[in-house]
Amino acid sequence: MKKKLPLRGIKVLELARVLAGPWAGQLLADLGADVIKIESPIGDETRTWGPPFHDDDSSAYFQSTNRGKRSVVANFKNKDDCQMVRQLAKRADIMIENFKVGGLTKYGLDYTNIKKENPSIIYCSVTGFGQNGPYASRPGYDFIIQAMGGIMDLTGEAQGEPQKPGVAYADIFTGLYSVVAIQSALLARQTIGQGTHIDMSLFDTQLGVLANQGASYLKTRVSPKRMGNTHPVIVPYQKFDTHDGSIIIACGNDNQFEKLCIALGWELHSQKKYRTNKNRVLNRHTLISLMQKRILLFSKTEILSKLHAVSVPSGPINSVEEALNDEQALHRQIVYEINGISAIRSPILFDTFSLNYNHLSPKLGQHTSEIKEKLNNNMLWENKS
Repeated sequence: MKKKLPLRGIKVLELARVLAGPWAGQLLADLGADVIKIESPIGDETRTWGPPFHDDDSSAYFQSTNRGKRSVVANFKNKDDCQMVRQLAKRADIMIENFKVGGLTKYGLDYTNIKKENPSIIYCSVTGFGQNGPYASRPGYDFIIQAMGGIMDLTGEAQGEPQKPGVAYADIFTGLYSVVAIQSALLARQTIGQGTHIDMSLFDTQLGVLANQGASYLKTRVSPKRMGNTHPVIVPYQKFDTHDGSIIIACGNDNQFEKLCIALGWELHSQKKYRTNKNRVLNRHTLISLMQKRILLFSKTEILSKLHAVSVPSGPINSVEEALNDEQALHRQIVYEINGISAIRSPILFDTFSLNYNHLSPKLGQHTSEIKEKLNNNMLWENKS
């Protein structure tokens, strides 16, 4: 029996570009929603963000965040195109937009106007700094948000310069939080019978995911500092060098540290200054120096084999190539192929539902004629998943 898509029949209108909004739209498409992406005549700029490019001239960047959608071109300076988009919004369950605050009002596509025609609409606005506040009118790019939101000051070597993570951290988290908010609003709509406006801010999200580091500051009023590949409150929990490469060892509790020592023939766990995590944090430098000297005597494979045998959390530092070709990734079928193009699936797996990976990211305006024809014939928006 074919598994159903959990969001089958849900209609999404996406007026978003680049990453945070499209990431939310793609996840909804993966879950089975019918997502129509509205693009300007020149298209989402990520279509040109390469190399690399696929044979159809689409960038790998664009393909990574727009699968499963339909593309419709609309020029908002054209009254007929604006009317078409409003008609789609009137029929939609969800609308995602990432225009500047107030940027859609002059086209009648802001929440206040759309709500008049579609009171049940779940309207998600994604901006850099939110719908209000002193920075609301500023453009918000992920890199700027990472800088302003504290994560760069926490990332990098202690004596080095601040660093950004290797992917657009704030954008992707905002996309995920947007989907959580949208699905919650969908559930609430079933009981209260009305939609809502969701105000998603990259800056809010970045501050929200400071997590324990943010909580530490609020408790001590001392700003945490970057510590490279070490952990502020857990030891040992960091990178170590073997004689043929680097690994991570992450002992989250005293029992794991004891297992590590026994597996490697060490007596460190029996010494009072290393017996508990509290003492290991206090004596971090001497312990790590001792461990590093001893670990250099091992190969990566040798030490990881010993640690895995006693369930001590540890692993190699993989390149992207190594990670995607790891035996666990291969077993879990993280990488799949559509029409000759490889992609990374959503990490969500259901036992009773499937996800929709049937369509590549669309070509610019690929579905414009189809959608216009259906609207001209007064046909309801149909789900194609």
